[in-house]
Amino acid sequence: MGKIIHTSKITITRVEGSTRKAFVEGFKEPIFYGVHGGIKRFYGIEPKEEHPATLDHIIGGVGG
Repeated sequence: MGKIIHTSKITITRVEGSTRKAFVEGFKEPIFYGVHGGIKRFYGIEPKEEHPATLDHIIGGVGG
């Protein structure tokens, strides 16, 4: 097994409803997660503010 080069340290807290705030160690600004578009329609919810879903970040990371 190779040498570990990085371990992500993230704290995620629920803000309200589907909105969550993630703090990634080493960065001052939080990342907000939530729902938008087809995802909010699927779940039948209308958030106060739309945010990218965790799925969006996963797809962006894989495709990046």
